[in-house]
Amino acid sequence: MERCPWPLSGGEIMIRYHDEEWGVPTHSDAQHFEFLVLEAFQAGLSWLTVLRKRAAFREAFAGFDAAAVAAFDDMRINELLSNPGIIRNGLKIRAAVNNAGRFLEVQVEFGSFDAYLWHFTGGKPVIGGWTSLAELPAKTGLSDKISADLKRRGFKFVGSTIIYAHLQAVGIVNDHLVNCFRFKQMTGA
Repeated sequence: MERCPWPLSGGEIMIRYHDEEWGVPTHSDAQHFEFLVLEAFQAGLSWLTVLRKRAAFREAFAGFDAAAVAAFDDMRINELLSNPGIIRNGLKIRAAVNNAGRFLEVQVEFGSFDAYLWHFTGGKPVIGGWTSLAELPAKTGLSDKISADLKRRGFKFVGSTIIYAHLQAVGIVNDHLVNCFRFKQMTGA
């Protein structure tokens, strides 16, 4: 069984993430918020580092409940800054709290964050069709457009590269390589 080569060096946790989660189209706002938080914390670090800390992040960030995170005060932020289970970066922690509030605003405007994101592709996944990792882009015109819109709405840590990683994670973009068994499963190829 062939799979994309990128998870192979990360052991079982990366392989399981690739095989079961990455690129699967989601319509869950909770999952969208989780990946927005995790992708921002990943900036400058490896995804493996984030995955290893995912359970601690889930606990620290109220199960990724956007309404609960939006209500975090300075005392709670200081607790997070001293939590060894997560990545203790003040700018990223404050961005997550800020983004939770902006996430709620998008939900009010569009009915869900999911509806907001998927409207950029007309509700259909973008199929990459790549044959090697060297072909995979770090960002695209789509991620540039969404990143700019999120920034306009007051989101932080939502650069085009972070947003492209988010789009890949939640299946809005299918960037499994064409020879990967997951590409075939998700496209019926």
